Amino acid sequence: MKPIPYGKQEITQADIEAVITTLQSDFWTQGPKIAEFEEKFAQYVGAKYAVAVANGTAALHISALALGVQENVNVITSPLTFVASANCVRYAGGNIFFADIEEDTLLLDLEKVEKLILSKPLGFFQGIIPVDFAGKAVNLEKTKKLAEKYNLWILEDACHAPGGYFIDSKGQKQFCGNGNFADLAIFSFHPVKHIACGEGGMITTNRQELYEKLLLLRTHGITKKPELLQENHGGWYYEMQTLGYNYRLTDLQCALGMSQLQRAKENLKKRHQIALRYQKAFENLPYLKILPYDEGHAYHLYIIQTEKRKELYDFLKTKNIFCQVHYIPVHWQPYYQSLGFRKGDLPVVENYYEKCLSLPMYPTLTEEEQNYVIEQIKCFFEK
Repeated sequence: MKPIPYGKQEITQADIEAVITTLQSDFWTQGPKIAEFEEKFAQYVGAKYAVAVANGTAALHISALALGVQENVNVITSPLTFVASANCVRYAGGNIFFADIEEDTLLLDLEKVEKLILSKPLGFFQGIIPVDFAGKAVNLEKTKKLAEKYNLWILEDACHAPGGYFIDSKGQKQFCGNGNFADLAIFSFHPVKHIACGEGGMITTNRQELYEKLLLLRTHGITKKPELLQENHGGWYYEMQTLGYNYRLTDLQCALGMSQLQRAKENLKKRHQIALRYQKAFENLPYLKILPYDEGHAYHLYIIQTEKRKELYDFLKTKNIFCQVHYIPVHWQPYYQSLGFRKGDLPVVENYYEKCLSLPMYPTLTEEEQNYVIEQIKCFFEK
């Protein structure tokens, strides 16, 4: 069997032609494909505005800045995420705090978030960054109620979850990034994500004032819009009105992203089919723990938990199956240890980390390949 990775991009002829057409056009960057991709992505998730940026980390960084993170601003996030979800607060000069996760969802435990909030003076915290981990949608309606109670903003890290949703109290689907509850949401277009641009990110929002801030921060803090200029010397004139960054996405990447977006719903269905096959294969096995199937899950990852994680990981590698671990708890990283966090602080996520393994999950994974993965896992435990 050829190598089977945990995640893999898919490039079709349509993707290639979209990039070539843009390559042969007048614009490679700051051209019309940017706004076109932003509009189509906003429609896909149901938001009013979208801002394309260089990558998911850039999206987090300028989102934190737009929300007012600076020195002495304190923000809560999940320890079960890629480090960028926490780092963005540090980039902006703020302080990050971690609340533990729920064992049955792997998402931020709101009771523990509230306990953390109450452990500090009123007004100590200004924001919360919930993470749609693995593609499981955070219930942002409940999160919003907590945020309003303590006057917090919400930055949704939806990198794993385009197309994912939760069901609100009225029985309606609320799609990740639609802006109905979170102030901002961010997405990633890294190759293993649902939509791949090589690198790339997107920020969505329903708040026009935040949208305008993001546009400035993305491009050096510069604007040429006549209505925003303090002076106007002519058609060439521009002003740097704040300290921004070069976090632009190119027209070439946006062309690729739009092509991939056209089959996003189809590929999400394929992820669900793969998840259901895993679910059926593993649901009654005493040596594996899996979470229940969820129709609103985006299934960026399919995760099992086992007491023999290291042994299984090594065994599967010998069979050309390359799994991954998501994630080492952020508060275990040496940088965050240097800030005072310690192993033992968050027992639920730490227990999860010792057992978790991400299996191959991507739309082009064939049934034959998946059956081989399942077969080898069972072989390991039953030999």
